[in-house]
Amino acid sequence: MAKTFYIGLGVTYHDPAMAIVDQDGRVLFAEATERYLQYKRALNCEPDNLYRLPELLATYCSGAQRLVVASNWLARRPLYERLVSRLGVLSARGLLRPGIKRLRSPLANYQLHHMMAANRSAIGRTGLNLARMVKEVAPDCRVEYRDYDHHAAHAASAVYASPFEACACAVVDSYGERGSLAFFTYRDGHLQRLPKVRGLASLGLLYMKLTELCGFDWLKGEEWKVMGLAPYGALDEEVLALLRSVLRVSGLELDYVDATLFDALNALEAHRRLPGEPAEAVADLAFTGQYFFTEIMMQLLGNLARSTGMERLALAGGCALNSSCNGQIAQSTPFREVYVPPAPADDGTALGAAWLAWREDHGEIPPGRESLSPYLGSELSEEALRRLARFGSGLDCRHLPETVCEETARLLAQGRLVAWVQGRAEFGPRALGNRSILADPREPGMKDRINALVKFREEYRPFAPSILHEHGPEYFEHYQESPYMERTLRFRDEAARRVPAVVHVDGTGRLQSVTQARNPRFHRLTEAFYHESGVPLLLNTSFNVMGKPIVHSVEDAVSVFMTSGLDVLVIGDHLIAKPGVL
Repeated sequence: MAKTFYIGLGVTYHDPAMAIVDQDGRVLFAEATERYLQYKRALNCEPDNLYRLPELLATYCSGAQRLVVASNWLARRPLYERLVSRLGVLSARGLLRPGIKRLRSPLANYQLHHMMAANRSAIGRTGLNLARMVKEVAPDCRVEYRDYDHHAAHAASAVYASPFEACACAVVDSYGERGSLAFFTYRDGHLQRLPKVRGLASLGLLYMKLTELCGFDWLKGEEWKVMGLAPYGALDEEVLALLRSVLRVSGLELDYVDATLFDALNALEAHRRLPGEPAEAVADLAFTGQYFFTEIMMQLLGNLARSTGMERLALAGGCALNSSCNGQIAQSTPFREVYVPPAPADDGTALGAAWLAWREDHGEIPPGRESLSPYLGSELSEEALRRLARFGSGLDCRHLPETVCEETARLLAQGRLVAWVQGRAEFGPRALGNRSILADPREPGMKDRINALVKFREEYRPFAPSILHEHGPEYFEHYQESPYMERTLRFRDEAARRVPAVVHVDGTGRLQSVTQARNPRFHRLTEAFYHESGVPLLLNTSFNVMGKPIVHSVEDAVSVFMTSGLDVLVIGDHLIAKPGVL
């Protein structure tokens, strides 16, 4: 049999990504394009970057005789998209054309048509760079191209990554080929789609509109800011009534309320954040929008649980990034266990497409029964690290192969701000102990200090607690293991007082459960901090500054380190400190 690799391309115009799976179904590599480019969300960029491909093919596809290239969108586009494309509406001039009937959607026509046009262009370029590079680096390699339904790729990224033998699966997104929702059952390696859900109604698009009304930019992925702001507000009954008059649940479908849709959307404009107003001015709008989002999700998921009779859920799609909602599913629906993959949004569909292609060739062979490791991205260059040690004039560089965890824990307990870089980067949007900024959670002012001196972001945005799994029930009510920071839980009152820097204003935290099996070195560091401080958790946030992706290279890491208030940079066994820190 020809030596085969499956390359998944997430070609969505936002958050493109690439994944590589070998012929045994093992994930060799998965990473969002934004990391390599250091361009947030990598809008309108190809996942198979021409400069990057030779290195990736040499590293992960050595000796390939056959490549199966799998795309996360069907090549044949939906009827409406084909029609408006032929009419020229999806061209630059067409976006500005007046007089086109308003679409039934929370977003303006030009925004929707821009998304269609950008995505259509991205799909048309699928694998173009890869074809060029394969001809040059492996001219005898046979290449096959396949394309998959977008929501099927989302579902595959969730169920095949989960530890479940059987589960229901929900994909809740802004849009796909056939609407914004898709539901599946998964048993014995088989993914079966439930009757097709069609229609324009979209909870994801409505949340994007909410983001816009709050004065944030959904094109930059600032839905996070709505979630962070929401706990500072209170329920606004007028706004809730307007939202309920826009969207409603019917079984496993969402419907726009035609009679009131545009009137309600126009009325919501009165609550828009005005230029110059602080974000806190729309905290009630954010709270109410988040409340409504969760209400709709619980109705949909409750209906799914009752219709399938299953107690386990795998959740994917852009809406699965709403950790505040995710933390409530196990208490508010019949589902007792919930799995959200490390990359539930469109970057994850690169891996989902690769897995769908692999299973197409391997029939009923089920994947492994352990949760997917998120540490699937790039490693930092050892050569660049040696150059840093050689030319890092003024920095205190120490090689501590035996004690780096313990020494770092001691510095953290002294209040130092530490950038911690180890092994392979995380796949997905969250730093899980390999590309992290870490701090002592006991200091009440630590959150404001990091926001002001390191992240340079809004003060209302919280930081995550990374906790030793065995101590989870001691710190959180209704504790659920959370390996990827995918859910938010409520702190126990007495525990919250011990770690104020990671407790949000509403008493919650978006936690990461740390185990030795998943990340031995980060577990050792957290355990060492526990011995130093008596607290089994660390403040953990992504190693970046606001508006930039998580660092990718040694040069990126040093740039953020030297242009922020960080005290220490740890890369592998190397501890690098600014003057006077050690």
